[in-house]
Amino acid sequence: MNDNNDTYHVPDSEYHVPVLFRETLEGLQVRPDGVYVDCTFGGGGHSRGILQQLGPDGRLVVFDQDADAAANVPEDERILFVPHNFRHLQRFLRLHKYTQVTGVLADLGVSSHQFDEAERGFSIRFDGPLDMRMDRRQPLTAADIIKTYSQQQLHKLFEQYGEVTNAKTLAAHLVQFRQQASLTTIDSFRALLQPVIKGNPNKYLAQVFQALRMEVNDEMGALKDMLQQAAEVLQPGGRLAVITFHSIEDRMVKNFFKQGTFEEVPDNPFSTQQREEVWKVVTKKPVTAGEEELKRNPRSRSAKLRVAEKL
Repeated sequence: MNDNNDTYHVPDSEYHVPVLFRETLEGLQVRPDGVYVDCTFGGGGHSRGILQQLGPDGRLVVFDQDADAAANVPEDERILFVPHNFRHLQRFLRLHKYTQVTGVLADLGVSSHQFDEAERGFSIRFDGPLDMRMDRRQPLTAADIIKTYSQQQLHKLFEQYGEVTNAKTLAAHLVQFRQQASLTTIDSFRALLQPVIKGNPNKYLAQVFQALRMEVNDEMGALKDMLQQAAEVLQPGGRLAVITFHSIEDRMVKNFFKQGTFEEVPDNPFSTQQREEVWKVVTKKPVTAGEEELKRNPRSRSAKLRVAEKL
């Protein structure tokens, strides 16, 4: 990997600061004539880094289901913007006549812009509609989930995606009192949660909001679809780099790279079944942010980068 930091200059952006910028570009090993895919364009930070290393014959396909991201696409004939969820990766690559690509990148973090826009409903810092849709063309909102999911569904959701300590109590509380609250705004939702908040209120609310956001946008389902399709579209020797911000996401990527499946497969010394090797893992351990980046961008604290090469 290249140690020359000047080669990888982190672009300034109020929309979103790309995490693990240099480490991701090093992991991708960008080839000047390659075809690359940025599954989560956002503010375009990682994409600009890829474009800097692409030659005139290189190409970059960028996906983002959030319409706001389209405004960040640079004027560059080598770039193609696809305004859809990355779970449709293979379909849109085929549509644009790309059968195989050289590298795929996915940064699974929510952009700073989305957190900072009150009307999107992602942040506990502002009042706004209880929405949380990345793609505003889809019907399901966070308010719909709170109002319609069963107690068991809510319990599982907050426990798995939010790691909320009293997920069962929280689910029971919501089901008991949700008919009495308007539940269209973040403030009304926070007021409803008050009696069951445990520990640090900001941390608790952040965990609840994270769980709802992941469910609204089916983030785990989309990640599974993307990983499986990336294995199909990458050419041998091509690389897949994924940045996760949640232990469930990281475990899913780790298992997929290691054994081509999403579940933990115990090592069985007596098994004669041969698994087809799909990936060579490049990062034996996940790459995390260094001290300098943590000071500059505290949101990078939970970021983990894993890279694998298609065999």
